Amino acid sequence: MSDPLIPRVGGILSADIAVPEHEREVRFYSRVLTTGANPLWREDLTNNRGVPIIGLGARSEEYAHLPLQWMPHIQVADVAASVERALDLRGSELMHAKDDNGKSQWAVLLDPAGAAFGIIPVVSAEAIPQTEGAPPRDAAARMGCISWLDLTVSDASATRDFYRQVVGWLVQDVEMEDSNERYADYNMLDDDGIPAAGVCHARGVNVGLPPTWMIYLPVGDLAESLRRVRDEGGTIIKATPGTDGEYVCAVVQDPVGACLALVPG
Repeated sequence: MSDPLIPRVGGILSADIAVPEHEREVRFYSRVLTTGANPLWREDLTNNRGVPIIGLGARSEEYAHLPLQWMPHIQVADVAASVERALDLRGSELMHAKDDNGKSQWAVLLDPAGAAFGIIPVVSAEAIPQTEGAPPRDAAARMGCISWLDLTVSDASATRDFYRQVVGWLVQDVEMEDSNERYADYNMLDDDGIPAAGVCHARGVNVGLPPTWMIYLPVGDLAESLRRVRDEGGTIIKATPGTDGEYVCAVVQDPVGACLALVPG
């Protein structure tokens, strides 16, 4: 995934969720994400540059109808046109903010399989927060960010086509194999041709994953983060070890049931 702080159609800048038991959830994430000698996240859930990447809101009456899923904010060329295409393709509209002149500002949608996501206009480079002494762009992997995003569903081909039309993503096949049968998952590419997200079949290595957008957050010490997941009332759904026996990725569930993935920073 390219530098997450460069604006582009199809780019993912941030994600948020509205949760019950808000204080407990804030403690869970602030404990789980702030591991390692030089944590990539701060206790207030901004990254180590002080930039807000993930938003953890209280589940007020206004947001009670939203699903308990982390919802990525995907940049699109035209919010109104993307909403219209989503509805034509059997998606649903959960929220749609417009200005006083009726121009679409942002929207929260459900795809036909029930995964929630937000769409926003392409953000100008000037609007992205910067901090003094920020490391150069090529050091992006050493900050808290959404390092990857993917969605596992039973009908990945239909889901691929939905997002291709709604977001404007391009598609790249990724060859997979399950029980000696070959098939393709999909990299969804932004308008620069750089992978921004994945759409995967619920088979092979992806069996058992929930059909929601999975945000991948890097942490300084993955083993310690997983210990804290358990201590703080979360659940480890699936942990993938590398060749050296150390975990390279883990899908976890927070105390109220929302899922995300953790990876080494």
